Amino acid sequence: MCDEFTAADNDGHLDQSAVTRRSFGAMAGAAGLAVLLPVPADAKPIAGRDVTIDTPDGKADGYFVAPATGKAPGVLIWPDIMGLRPAFRQMADRLAQSGYAVLVVNQFYRSVKAPFLGAGESYDQPAVRAKIGPFVNALSAEGTVRDALAFTAFLDAQKQVDKKRGLGTSGYCMGGPMVFRTAAANPSRIKAGATFHGGGLVGTTPNSPNLLIPQMKARYLIAIAANDDARSPTEKDTLRTAFAAAKLPAEIEVYRGTLHGWCPPDSQVYDAAQADRAWARMLALFAKAL
Repeated sequence: MCDEFTAADNDGHLDQSAVTRRSFGAMAGAAGLAVLLPVPADAKPIAGRDVTIDTPDGKADGYFVAPATGKAPGVLIWPDIMGLRPAFRQMADRLAQSGYAVLVVNQFYRSVKAPFLGAGESYDQPAVRAKIGPFVNALSAEGTVRDALAFTAFLDAQKQVDKKRGLGTSGYCMGGPMVFRTAAANPSRIKAGATFHGGGLVGTTPNSPNLLIPQMKARYLIAIAANDDARSPTEKDTLRTAFAAAKLPAEIEVYRGTLHGWCPPDSQVYDAAQADRAWARMLALFAKAL
């Protein structure tokens, strides 16, 4: 999960690599991204636009992108703790190029519009964690459910979305529990869920994400960072047991050598090879389930 221990792991990674925090920040700040993601070989022309979604708690900002022609299955993306930013827009574009109508949202809309980080800012910096902390505190499990229902309704209202096919949802870091809550809140529409280095998926309170699994009706991909697994080695087994009991197919894997946050291309610990492997597994899930 994202915390001071994650930041320490990232520091150690940078200390051992040729990239310093200062040079990484310069690279990320120059173009809003550190890495340009590969374009699918059969990429479809796409069209994207900024959107505003009405929710019971206010107006949420987001980015919607879809193939330029025809209808496609809808996918809702929940970003990590650094929110909706150029890296996630690029990830949404890449998914749309593979034939999906994609909504990526600012889950912190109650507090701030996206993007809210400046050039070179990242979660490993204490000042950034202090800035984001109140945004996180304004969230709740109940609010996430209200948002999930509003966001999936928005997708279904778009002419580019094929409502005869199921919806998918993916989430990164703190977005992982949001995937679970979305799937449990709208089981008739959510047919696939994918989480990447998701934090807080397992707990013991009544509304813990893992305890919502019996309410879901979908296939899943749970991609776990190696250092997250080292800190909580039994969580993957808890998830496997819960999905099996619910008779829901779930691919649950620890991605060897990865650190929490390895998937977004602007992450300090981005692992291109493992991120691409996880992306390919997500595409395989969506192709089968949606």
